[in-house]
Amino acid sequence: MAALTKKPFQVYLHQDQLQALRTLAEQRGISMAGLVRQGVDKLLAEVLGGGDSALGSIALFDSGLGDLAEKHDEYI
Repeated sequence: MAALTKKPFQVYLHQDQLQALRTLAEQRGISMAGLVRQGVDKLLAEVLGGGDSALGSIALFDSGLGDLAEKHDEYI
C-alpha cells in the first residue's frame, strides 16, 4: 500500500463548531484533524454518491478503535 500524503488546509470555524469538534474528538479518542478528515470523507461520499461504492461505507460503523484513522497500518 502506498503511503498516503496529507496536505495542510486552514479553515476558520465558529467558536461553537470548534468546541463541538473538540468534544466529539475527545469522546471518540481521535485527533480533531482525524475527525475532520472523516467528516470530509462522509460528505464527499454523500455528495458524490455512486461514483465509488466503497465511499458509501465510509464512517458508517464504529470500529471501537479510536485511533484507527491514524494507526490503520498497524491494524492491517
